[in-house]
Amino acid sequence: MIMFIDMMNAIREFMDTGGQVLTVIAAVIFVMWLLIFERLMFVFYGYRKVKKHLQQTWFSRSEQHSWYAEQIRTALVARGSARLNQNLPLIQTLVVLCPLLGLMGTVTGMIEVFDVMAISGSGNARSMASGVSRATIPTMAGMVASLSGVFASTWLQRTAKRETELLEDSMPVAH
Repeated sequence: MIMFIDMMNAIREFMDTGGQVLTVIAAVIFVMWLLIFERLMFVFYGYRKVKKHLQQTWFSRSEQHSWYAEQIRTALVARGSARLNQNLPLIQTLVVLCPLLGLMGTVTGMIEVFDVMAISGSGNARSMASGVSRATIPTMAGMVASLSGVFASTWLQRTAKRETELLEDSMPVAH
């Protein structure tokens, strides 16, 4: 319990050091990873049922070689692809948003530095240290969040593309 309290205090201190923008970045990271975990759970557990249903729909057709059958097959593959790609554009948007919010934290931190300089009337390094810290921590947090999201998003995109191709291959058109 004491370790949990120490961890929460360390997180609170870090959040206070980074300013209000860091809270927004944390919220974006939370939503981004929530969506990523949802997609991972779907890919590993939910997609099997969807794929099986789409394949059963295709193989239950008595006629699989006409133009209409090919259009139905294309629609079935498109449904599977849409389910696999669901929320990926939103995840990619959040990945791009993280470094932009970090840059906003940089700007707000530098404004703080300039305010301190204007109030104190000098370039005292001690008085500017807080603002510089507020400028660099959100930038770092935004970049780290973006990098982690890029890897997950890229893997999800590749998996969706591969699974769509496998679905298409698993439903042959009889000629």
